[in-house]
This record gives sequence, C-alpha cells and structure tokens, in this order.
Amino acid sequence: MKKKKNIVVEKLLVEDYAAEGKSLAKVDGKVIFIEDVVPGDIVDVRLGKNKKDWAEGTAVRFHEYSSDRVVPFCEHFGICGGCQWQMLPYEKQLQFKQKQVADNLKRIGKVPLPAMQDIVGATKTRLYRNKIEYTFGNKRFLLPKELNDPLISSRQNVAGFHAKGIFDKVVDIRTCHLQPEPTNLIRLSVKQFALENDFSFYDIRNHEGFLRTMQVRICRTGEIMVNIIFGYEDETNRKKLLEHILRLYPSVTTLLYTINTKMNDSLYDLLPQVYNGKGYVTEWLEDFQFRIGPKSFFQTNTEQAERLYQLTREFAELTGKENVYDLYCGTGSIGIFVSRQAAKIVGIETVKEAIDDAKENARLNHIQHAHFFNGDVVDICNDDFVKEQGRPDVIITDPPRAGMHEKLVQKIAEMRAPVVVYVSCNPATQARDLNLFNDVYEVTAIRPVDMFPHTHHIENVVQLKLKK
Repeated sequence: MKKKKNIVVEKLLVEDYAAEGKSLAKVDGKVIFIEDVVPGDIVDVRLGKNKKDWAEGTAVRFHEYSSDRVVPFCEHFGICGGCQWQMLPYEKQLQFKQKQVADNLKRIGKVPLPAMQDIVGATKTRLYRNKIEYTFGNKRFLLPKELNDPLISSRQNVAGFHAKGIFDKVVDIRTCHLQPEPTNLIRLSVKQFALENDFSFYDIRNHEGFLRTMQVRICRTGEIMVNIIFGYEDETNRKKLLEHILRLYPSVTTLLYTINTKMNDSLYDLLPQVYNGKGYVTEWLEDFQFRIGPKSFFQTNTEQAERLYQLTREFAELTGKENVYDLYCGTGSIGIFVSRQAAKIVGIETVKEAIDDAKENARLNHIQHAHFFNGDVVDICNDDFVKEQGRPDVIITDPPRAGMHEKLVQKIAEMRAPVVVYVSCNPATQARDLNLFNDVYEVTAIRPVDMFPHTHHIENVVQLKLKK
C-alpha cells in the first residue's frame, strides 16, 4: 500500500481489540489501528499516520455493526471523551481488558508467566466514582449537526467536561452517570445561579474568568465535599455562590473554595480554603477509616479499591512477622490495609501532603507500627535507610503510569525481599519493569482488577518471588 494522503480503505472487518481503546483490522498484511470501533464492525477507514507496516485511521462509514454492540446509556457518549466503551457489554469489556494485560506482559515483558487469574470485575458499573471534577467554560462544544447552523453559537457559558481532544471547548453535561446524586444537581444549580447573576465563566484560551472548576467527592460514609475553584477573588460573588450551595444542599458536609490564577488547573501548589465544615471527609475501606482532604489522593472507585487492596494483601502472603515496604505509598492506604498482618510498615512517597495524610490515617486507625517518609523513592531507599529500617520481607510498589525508575528496580533486586507485589495502572510499563526483574525474580501470580468500567483503563497486580 503506497503512502498517500486522504487514503480511505473500504469495507474493513475490525478483527480484534488492540489496547488503549483502539481496535485493529488488517489489509495486505498491514495492521490498521482504529478508534471508536469494536471487533465485528465493518467500516470504511480514512488513514492518518501511515507507516510501512502499520497505520492509524478513523472510521468514516459503518457498513455493518458488530453483533456485540449495545446501545450506550449516556446521551453524551462519544462526545465528552469519557466512558469510551459504553457500546460494549460489560462482559466483553472485561474480556478485552484481560487480553490487554496478557498481551502486554507477553509482548513487552518477555518473561515466563503463570496462568493469569480471572479479572476482578466491578459489581457497580455506573455511579462508581467517588470524585469528579467539572469544568466551567465560555465555549460550548458543538455537535456536527450544529456546526453549520447560524443560529447556534459556541460562545455559551457551560458546565461539564472538556470535549475529546479539544482543550478550549466544554461539553455541556446534563446527566453524568459516573457519580451518584447530588453531583448533577449541584453542578446544574451552580451553573444556573452563575448565569442568573452574570458571573463570567472561565476562558481557558485567554486565561480569564471567574468560575473555573468544581470538585465533588461523595463518600460511602455519606459525607460530601465540594471545592469551587475561582479564576480570581471576588469576595462578594464568591460568598453569594457558596451560601447558595449551603442553602440548597445541606448534605454537603465540607464546602471549600480555591483561588487559582495559574495557567493550569492543578491544585497541588494551591491552598483550598474551608468555607463550611471540617475541611475534609472520612471514608471507609473494610473497617479502616481514611481522612481525605481536597488535595488528597484516594482511589476514585471505593468498592474496587477495597478489592484491589484485598488482592494485594493476599499476594503479599503475610504471617504477622514481616517488615513491609510500601513504595509510592500515597496517603498510606495499602500499607494501612495490610498492617494487621505485618510486624512493621515502611511507607515512602514524594508528595509531602500525602505523607501528612498517611501519618494521620495511621493515627486514626490506631496503627503504631507504620512509619512514613517523604522523598523520592529512588533517593530514600539507600543502604543506610535499609539498615536503619530493616531489610524488607515484602515490598509493595504502586508506581504512577510511567512505572518504576530503572535504579529503583535495581535497588529492589539488591534488597532481595522474598516477595514483591507490583500494583500497576499501566500494564505496559509494568511489563517493561518485570523484564528488568527477571534475573532475580519470577512472576508467580497475576490478576487484573477493573477500576473503571466503560473505559479502557485497567489495573493489574503481579506477585514476584525470588528465584531459587
């Protein structure tokens, strides 16, 4: 196939799932990766990137839909960029996610593997998120049928999520199915109050505007935390809006606001202010309680987090005598979760606020044998630290999507803990790291966990043991 621009390949049968939300088809031995299709679809595809052995493309016409397809339950499906797999039955989603993990471990890891255990699916596939962030913007994303209508302008104040692949336009969301009420009610009432009072909505391209974003966290304890982020301080209008929320939604147990004049939406270097309530919420995993502030990290699917940590504890094979290192410990949730079966917990995390939360969570749960340290895992885990804290019997590591630094993999191999449990949100980088472990450790157990139904994201837990 020659390299040409605007090539459309007709009537391709989508054969398999490829990873990262894409599926694949083949023509003349060439693999074509396609978004927004599922195996079984027959489509015409316009090619984008077009290399010798592979290409990427977009479906421009459907000749036949896969028999596996179902009708998406959300009116915003395919527009807001979330929940990419609503057109697939949940059972099929789980099959593809398990396949994604297996393919990554085999193709990238290239190490001997045991039989993979069945994926841990979610019992709740809607309303499962405990935290959501909404965006207020002054440009609405227009649907294709609206683009040429002179009566419809994108210059509208809206509240919802960024449109897929478009940073400065917002999909105006009526109902999101990811978080239980009163999340939609709060968002819509804040939007309506702002419109009635002529508040400016944020213009992300020009970095100006009053109402910027809003975070809503809803806990299984019944506590609700709302943080309104403003683009600048306007005390009169800020108080008007916050009082309005309190009047309409007395179930909000903690109400905060944050002034963000930066060029980006991150809050890590900002100081949220408590307007009403205690400034944090409390959540439970099993019978452990966790204090969560507006900047705390906590797994966004509470029920599946409980299953993930239970699996991690199972893979750790603790007897009550072990010294456990919890690397990338965050707010200490995994270390605390396994603490009753361990003699000592040593947690390490780069974010100082997370370490402060971890220490507070240990105190809340009356855990005195957990010790938390702030700093880069690669720098802290040196010989002196190991000598002072004791050599680990079990290492639990839960790194970010980029995986672990090669120096840390080498250090873990040097420490030679009998058991390593590797929790990953990116099986591709996990597979890369498993290859680096191969001289010292063997993979002895694998089990994926689905934290985010209707998306292509997947967590995976791997147990490694020292080679004999």
